[in-house]
Order: sequence, then C-alpha cells, then structure tokens
Amino acid sequence: MTRRLWKVGTNSGNDGCPTIYEVPGTDQFVVQGDRVTDPGELGQLEHLADEEGAVTVPRELLATFAPKEAVHVPQIISAEEFGRMFTTLKHSAWRLETRRRYAWDEQQPEYRQFLAEGRVDWDLEDPWCRGRREQAAAGKRFERVRILDEPPTVGQRYLLDNAARNSAVGEDIRVLARGRAWELGLPREDFWIFDSRVVALLHFDDADEMGDIELITDPVQVLRYAQAREAAWHFAVPFDQV
Repeated sequence: MTRRLWKVGTNSGNDGCPTIYEVPGTDQFVVQGDRVTDPGELGQLEHLADEEGAVTVPRELLATFAPKEAVHVPQIISAEEFGRMFTTLKHSAWRLETRRRYAWDEQQPEYRQFLAEGRVDWDLEDPWCRGRREQAAAGKRFERVRILDEPPTVGQRYLLDNAARNSAVGEDIRVLARGRAWELGLPREDFWIFDSRVVALLHFDDADEMGDIELITDPVQVLRYAQAREAAWHFAVPFDQV
C-alpha cells in the first residue's frame, strides 16, 4: 500500500529538492536530494544493500527540519487556557473541522430546533457572538474550513446553518469535500492555528466528545499545519455556495 508522506520542510524554495518528509504514524522519514552515483563514493558506504540508495542534502536542511527529540511529550492545556487564546491572539485564528459529528452540538437546544424545523433562530447577541464581533472589529481574522461528506451528515448540515451565524459576526467560513481533502493530504484531526505560530490540536474520543487540547509550538510542526491551511483555504469554497 502506498504510504502518504507529510512534507516537513525544504530549503530550496519552490523547486522541491532537497526536502524532508515524514511518514505519518511512524518514526520514519524520507529524504529527497541529489542521488549519489559515483561508484567510489558508494563504495565507502557501509552495508549498502542493493535496494538502498543515498542522497546528498545540505547541513542547513537537517539542522532546520530534522527531528530534535526522540520522544514527543504532548503539552496539554486546559479549556480555560484554550479559551483565552481567542482573546489574546494578535491577528488571526484559523480552524480545520474534519469530523462527521460533534457530541457537544447535539446537546444544544439549537440542534434540537434544527432537527425539528431544519433551521435555527440564532441569537447574535449572546456572549460568544458579541466577543467574536468585537475581536473582528479590532481587525483580527477568524477563518474555518469545514470538511463535508457527500451527502453531508446531519451534524454537518447543522454546521452549515451555524455558518451563517458565524459569518454574521465576522468569521469567514469555507467548505471542502472530504474526498478532495484526502487527495490534498490534509490532516484528519481538528486543529486551530493562532497567529501562524502556535497550533491547538483538538483530540476527540470514540463518542465524538472533545477531550485533551494539545498545544504545538515546534516551528517544524506548526509549518506542517500552516501548509495544510494554505491548501485547504485555496481549494475550499464559501459555505453559502454549497
């Protein structure tokens, strides 16, 4: 089975070489560079098997993008700390929503109205809406891409209705078909990027309840999510064009 590679980084502009890739879910990396073909140089490599090859890459690439720690220790933050990030951000917050349902949504009275009527009377003056509107008025950007199944699930249709509310208070929301998202190699987990420098990775359990919130500040990892953001935002369409 073909493995999906996740680009870690390159120092060659848009040319694509040399580059380091990670094999998600493993501790393996793929390094792309100029092949070593000189027999004398290859002869100096110890135990080079017939199916193996060698490439050359600059020291800068390894120093910048090679993994620095053998074991990743997640940095978990509280819900209160996560909430404060939406008021202390400097310029932008961006989210990718990947799930087919969110248990929290289904506990809300608005969700019950949506099931009964196919629509919701949103309160644009509740504390959340007022806070988001104030932040947007201060020049801060709030953007989301929501991945939709074909056809959308009930929960996703509810969020499409919800998008009108979010849009009314200053968010820019786009949607992307799940098949297209996987073709682009987008992450399969929900996350927020704040000010293009820190990621809040949202962990969900099998019952679709949100649990731990993991803070990611390693520039190499943040870059991966920023690259996913750029691809998702480019191919997604405004929610009201679905």
